[in-house]
Amino acid sequence: MTQVFNLILIKPTHYDDDGYVIQWLRSAMPANSLAALYALARDCAERRVLGDNVDIRIWAADETNTRIQPKKLAAKIQRGGGQGMVALVGVQSNQYPRALDLAKAFRKLGVAVCIGGFHVSGCLAMLPDLTPELRHALDLGVSLFAGEAEESLESLLQDAWAGQLKSIYNFMAQLPALENVPAPFLTRQQVKHTAGRQTSFDAGRGCPFLCSFCTIINVQGRKSRHRGADDVERIILSNLSQGVDRFFITDDNFARNRNWEAILDRLIALRQQRHFNLFIQVDTMCHRIPRFIDKAAAAGVKRVFIGLENIDEENLQAINKKQNRLAEYRATFLAWKTARVFTLAGYIVGLPMDTPESVIRCVEIIKRELPVDLLEFFFLTPLPGSEDHKTLYARGTPMDADLNKYDLSHAVTKHDRMSAAEWEATYRKCWDIYYSDEHVNTLMRRAHACGISPKRIMESAAWFYGSVLAEGVHPLEAGILRRKFREDRRPGLPIENPIVFYPRRVREFFYTHWTIGRLLLKYHRMQKAIRSQPHSRNYQDNAITPIPRAGPGEGG
Repeated sequence: MTQVFNLILIKPTHYDDDGYVIQWLRSAMPANSLAALYALARDCAERRVLGDNVDIRIWAADETNTRIQPKKLAAKIQRGGGQGMVALVGVQSNQYPRALDLAKAFRKLGVAVCIGGFHVSGCLAMLPDLTPELRHALDLGVSLFAGEAEESLESLLQDAWAGQLKSIYNFMAQLPALENVPAPFLTRQQVKHTAGRQTSFDAGRGCPFLCSFCTIINVQGRKSRHRGADDVERIILSNLSQGVDRFFITDDNFARNRNWEAILDRLIALRQQRHFNLFIQVDTMCHRIPRFIDKAAAAGVKRVFIGLENIDEENLQAINKKQNRLAEYRATFLAWKTARVFTLAGYIVGLPMDTPESVIRCVEIIKRELPVDLLEFFFLTPLPGSEDHKTLYARGTPMDADLNKYDLSHAVTKHDRMSAAEWEATYRKCWDIYYSDEHVNTLMRRAHACGISPKRIMESAAWFYGSVLAEGVHPLEAGILRRKFREDRRPGLPIENPIVFYPRRVREFFYTHWTIGRLLLKYHRMQKAIRSQPHSRNYQDNAITPIPRAGPGEGG
């Protein structure tokens, strides 16, 4: 007689400043951890790892675009015979409070729960003792999973089926190979909930650099592991077969993937037959790699995120970002511009040498000298799992106890040169200065002169700046049509009266769309005016002026 084991995979979101779950009709970024676990679970189901007479039924959801109702999911497990588990996957530090609240609700309903992801893995990798929030999970009867699941999900499911889940599964010492293993995958039904129907996969894991604020090197290791060209081609083809043709390759630095050329060559050949677009992340020195940028563009890379982080040399030294070289910044952005690839970069506010004046000065230099299309700002945050967090933890330095704020958009510790109020105000001012009307107009002019449609700047700038202005969230956490459910509020905060909640939601809805609509209209007029100017293709400024080649005897 066939039995059923229901596996519920959830990628949790986190709470906004008012305690409401951050959720959208269409979210911005696909969850690669969810895709990875879904593919591994599907492989376990196909291999019938719980026995020939046991069906593993998988339900997967990203809470940034799907409402999670524990009672309904617990009832789903009961209807299947009562055997099952909820796995909260890819949980980052800012998502841990929400994950724990979900875990409490499921445990009250008698459902087995396991929490995995960067927060659990980072804490177990870097700290000598279990932190209070991890102990709280264990006290609830929740299991903790640290490390990657390629070689261990099968045993976890077998323990869950037997009703013998361990308290802690620590696989941090294992760094599984990525070639010829089930690759990240989500169905079209799941992908359609992201803006632009974009999915994701990792072509490699790990990073050789030593940035002190980074968790990657301590969770995924400094040894780089990679998928082969065959693996990547299979991922692309399996998604194209279901009508998904936009991909975010989540490697922290695809330029350091030793298989990059074989992968790009394969995708170049494939793209001659099938259409698809790629979004990758690279470092500021990637233009030094022969053929890399040209091949990336030919393979369908339309957007690239470049780890700029800062332009102050003392700051870069302080965070061990020694691979960033100021003289190379402009060269790498220009190289991508020449290839007609849209560039994004991140800038960290609050590094050790920062003051309000120095941060604003640096942003003005970037606006004037670097041809980056979009710039996004982050607070320097001691994320659990990073060297920065370990150092502060060991010193007993005060850090905010509310992990929900560890989203890179809040100040969570003291800064030596800025008060908390100055730090917050400087962060907000960076957005206003970079996305001033004058500079957005300049960004459009540069794009048009370089053969990139200014409409792309128009839409992206409205998304980025509009998210901050209208919704008060970082663009990476934003989406299309914010969803708020009155009952889905952080425990400890009151459930608002419908007479208060719903009228305010109507006001918020109209304010958001009025604000973003106003930006779009203003930017549309700008780009229309630029296109109509007869010599707009000849626009030139410092940022997009070609760098002269060094002559004989002048050095490289």
